[in-house]
Amino acid sequence: MQTLRWQKSAYSPDASNCVYVATSPTGTIHLRESDNPDIILTTRATGLQALLCGVKDNPGLLGG
Repeated sequence: MQTLRWQKSAYSPDASNCVYVATSPTGTIHLRESDNPDIILTTRATGLQALLCGVKDNPGLLGG
């Protein structure tokens, strides 16, 4: 099993509300949240792009 190198999002303001991202050599993108680090979402670049565009266009989706 590969070891992922996690990077904290620059938009995460403090240690308790962080989003982390890692990529694998196959191009898979891994996402996790600091409160539940064992739950990891995986996607490809197109899936992440669709998520980010959706949130940007509809900020209320995240309770904002």
